[in-house]
Amino acid sequence: MKKASYLLILLVFLLPCGRAQEQSSASSPEPPPLTVQTPPAIRIAPGDEITVNVFDIPDLSVDNARVGQDGTVDLPVAGPIHVAGMTTDQAASHIEHELVAKGLVLNPAVTVSLGESLGQGATIMGEVRSPGIYPTFGSRRLLDMLTLAGGISPSAGKLVTIIHRDDPHHPVRIGLAENAAGLRAQQNPIILPGDTVVVAKAGIIYVVGAVGRPGGYLINNNEHLTLIQALSLAGGEAANAKLRGAILLRKLPKGTEAIRLNLKKIYHGKNADFQVADGDILYVPSSVIKSFAFFQAVELAAQVANSAAIYTTIL
Repeated sequence: MKKASYLLILLVFLLPCGRAQEQSSASSPEPPPLTVQTPPAIRIAPGDEITVNVFDIPDLSVDNARVGQDGTVDLPVAGPIHVAGMTTDQAASHIEHELVAKGLVLNPAVTVSLGESLGQGATIMGEVRSPGIYPTFGSRRLLDMLTLAGGISPSAGKLVTIIHRDDPHHPVRIGLAENAAGLRAQQNPIILPGDTVVVAKAGIIYVVGAVGRPGGYLINNNEHLTLIQALSLAGGEAANAKLRGAILLRKLPKGTEAIRLNLKKIYHGKNADFQVADGDILYVPSSVIKSFAFFQAVELAAQVANSAAIYTTIL
């Protein structure tokens, strides 16, 4: 009886502990699986060099054979065999099948390795320091490819367009962050063989005349800038500025349009502020030069803007 009583007491103490452990394990959710973007399988393309080794049969093997524009590689005795669009493992299996089908080998063992690849590069163009075609072996991402191209140029905007060779009608547009290290995986995708990466050029607005810092100011893609904001970037108006006689020069398909502005009324909300566009020239004349003719002011604004060497990126 005593033993039975002890066992009963022991079970009473152990059962709640076991249930508590089951409840705790059930209540703690499993962490979500990590999603890792795997590098794309490299496929043989026309112009690539491949090495085909048929085990123990050197007469059927070939080193550094060039894949033709028709996608075939010319093998000794076997002749042309189509390999373009295949991985090296797929090409090896296909060549084995062709050797058997042509009655050359009963049970071949073939390996294929990729040498110099002309079709596995990506084209980097636009506002980069060294545009060109760069290899995409491994899992090179967007920032890796931009680094290979020497980095972006000072006149580059934040918009990068990726055009995939397999889907050219659906380009991917990515906005580069100021801090490249903070890019998420979606903003720093793997660049596939045959991709074209285009770094867009930022727009520029010139602010010249009686302002604090005359020069050209970059407008990043998809950003909007108004007259007053552009004037603020240039350090505001100088003490001798004639706000009533400002001029905005805008290039149109038919020529250059000169728009007279009263910045003083815009400052006070009497006239509406409006957006400036890429290539606009905002000229703020000086009140000291009262006899300055209109056409001379326009000519001076254009000359100063064309020679401006001050570039400031708008964040």
